[in-house]
Amino acid sequence: MNWSAQLEAVLATGVAMVLGGLVGVERELKDRPAGFRTHMLVAGAAALLVGVGRLTLDDPALFDMSSSSLRIDPLRLVEAVIAGVAFIGAGTIFGSRGHVAGITTAASLLMVAVIGIATGFHYYVVAGAATALTLLVLAVLALLDRRKPRGDRHPGSGNED
Repeated sequence: MNWSAQLEAVLATGVAMVLGGLVGVERELKDRPAGFRTHMLVAGAAALLVGVGRLTLDDPALFDMSSSSLRIDPLRLVEAVIAGVAFIGAGTIFGSRGHVAGITTAASLLMVAVIGIATGFHYYVVAGAATALTLLVLAVLALLDRRKPRGDRHPGSGNED
C-alpha cells in the first residue's frame, strides 16, 4: 500500500474543501439554499473520488497482467461526481409563481465539483484559478447586476438565485 499516494489524495481533498468553501461562503452570505458546508463537501467528495480513482490505477490487483487491460476506468468516477451533483443541484432549484430560484447555487455546486475533480487530479493552479473566476462571477457580477433597473434584468444574469 502506497501511503504517500494516499496522503496526497487526502491533501487534495483538503485543498478542494478549502476552495469549495470559499465559494460556499459567498453563497452562505447571500442566504442561498446550499452554503459553506455543502460546497465544501461537494468539492471534497469530488476530489476524494478522483483521488481514489488515481490510487486504483497504481493497484496491481485491478490490472489483468496477461492482457494488459484496465478493469477500472477513472473517468467513470468523474461521471459519477457530475451525476451526483446534478441530483443535488436539482434539489436547490425551485419555482414559485413563475420565478425560478436556486439556479446560480446549482451552477456553483457543479463548479465546485469540477474544482474538486481538478484538485483530485492535482491540477492545483487550475483549481485555484477556477475558484477565483467563480468568486468573480458570483460576487462582482452580482454587484453589477444589482445596479441595473429591475426591468433590465434577464434570467441567468444572477437575479434568479
